[in-house]
Amino acid sequence: MKPASFAYHRAGSVPEAVALLGELGDEAKILAGGLSLVPMMNFRLARPSALVDVTRIPGLSYLRADPGGLHIGALTTHRAIETTTDPAVRRDFGVLPRAARWIGHYPIRARGTFGGSIAHADPASEWCLLAVLLGAQVVLQGPGGRRTVPAAEFLQGYYTTDAAPDEMITEVWFPRTAGRAVLTEFAQRAGDFAIVAAAVRADIADGTVRSADVVVGGVGPLPARIDTGSLAGQPAVPGTWHTAGELAAAQVDPSSDNHGSGEYRKRLTATLVSRALAQAAAE
Repeated sequence: MKPASFAYHRAGSVPEAVALLGELGDEAKILAGGLSLVPMMNFRLARPSALVDVTRIPGLSYLRADPGGLHIGALTTHRAIETTTDPAVRRDFGVLPRAARWIGHYPIRARGTFGGSIAHADPASEWCLLAVLLGAQVVLQGPGGRRTVPAAEFLQGYYTTDAAPDEMITEVWFPRTAGRAVLTEFAQRAGDFAIVAAAVRADIADGTVRSADVVVGGVGPLPARIDTGSLAGQPAVPGTWHTAGELAAAQVDPSSDNHGSGEYRKRLTATLVSRALAQAAAE
C-alpha cells in the first residue's frame, strides 16, 4: 500500500523544526529514521497531514558518557550504540550495546534512531524498557524552551507520550550507571517485535540480593515495573531467580492476541525474568 497524501518539510535546526510543528498543527509528525512511522503510513494506520524531516539537523547524533551519566542524542542510530567502542559506555552502560542486538535487522539498526524509538512508545521497545528501568530523563524542546521528563512519566500508553504536538525529543539522559543490567526477549523469528521482553538490574553483594529492579514489556500498554521488594536479602541462587520470575508473572495481566494467549505471555514473563536475573548475577 501507499501512504495518504501529505506535505513534506525539511528542518535545518531544532528551532526551525519546533516552529514548523507549531505552524502545521496537531496532525504533523516528525520524520527521523522512519522505520516505525513509514510502515504505519503505508498501511494507513497513520495519516499525518505533514512530515517534518529532522534527519539533517546537526548535533543530534552523539553518545557521550561523563560524570553526569550518559547522554544520547535523539538522532543517534541503534547501530551507533551497538558498535560503540567508548570504554566508559561499555563499562558503565554495557546493557545498551548488548540490547541493541535485539532490535530488528541490520538495515533497521542502521537507520532507526534512539529518540524515534522513545517517541514511538511501543511498550515492548528495548529502549523504552531500559529507559524506564534505568531512570532515564527525556529532554524535549518546544516553543516554551527545554524541559525534562522522567521516562516513566513520558510514556503514557500504546504509542502515546507526554510530548506536546509542537515539541521534539533532542536527547535522552541516563543519570546513573546501569550496573548489573540485562535485557532479554522472545520473538517468533529473529528480528521480529518481541512478544515479551524483560529488563532487569540487580544489586548483589556477598552472594546476597540487596535489591532488584524488573521491567517487563509486551504485557500491557506500558512497560510494567514489577514490585521486587521481597527479593531483598535472598541468596543469589537459581531458586531465587525462579521465584522472581513467578513473582513477575503474578503481577502482569496481558491480553491475548494472534501471537499468543494472555497465559502464554505470563509464562514467558516468568521465564524471561528468571533468565535475565541469572544473567545479571553472572555479570
